[in-house]
Amino acid sequence: MKAIHVLLIEDHFLARMALHSVLSGHPQIQIVGEAGDGLLGIELYRSLRPDVVVLDLRLPQMSGFDVIIQLRKEFPTARIVVLSNYQGSEDIYRAVRSGAMAYLTKDASGEELLNAIQSVNRGLRYLPHVALDRLAERMPSVELTPRESEVLACITRGRSNREIAEDLHIAEKTVRIHVSSVLDKMGARDRTQATIYALQRGIVHLE
Repeated sequence: MKAIHVLLIEDHFLARMALHSVLSGHPQIQIVGEAGDGLLGIELYRSLRPDVVVLDLRLPQMSGFDVIIQLRKEFPTARIVVLSNYQGSEDIYRAVRSGAMAYLTKDASGEELLNAIQSVNRGLRYLPHVALDRLAERMPSVELTPRESEVLACITRGRSNREIAEDLHIAEKTVRIHVSSVLDKMGARDRTQATIYALQRGIVHLE
């Protein structure tokens, strides 16, 4: 099995060493780089092109939020796991909306971090129940039609309107109407917020 190349971006030296110790002991993980600030982290990503980034949100030079935004701007397929002490719903939502695919707090176990890295490496989101529960506070109740539920399921898998149209054998114009209706019913500003709500409420389950 091909090793997952991981880049660590964490400013606290002892925390970074602890992460290195936990992850490097797994045969599927290879730590290819470490950075103590956001700017260096971006530079290392450009040169190393790791499979997964694990980063803190509180970083010198450049915040973790800005690092996520910059990486996803330059590398749209960048796969990012946030590991932070921040536990507020706005912090979690902002990180996910910026492009993070997983969000863990620093009290997460090594096994959970490994699961998050493996999931993100496969292109899947990883949001534990504690993160979803905090995000749920900002979401209203909603009832979707069967077709809207199908469209939402496609949205959570990251499918574009064109791809959803192909999957469901309907016109792309019709998809746009359904997407608009789904977001409106959920009170969601974008697809990311709708995805978070769907996963938390169990409307959609990722395989």
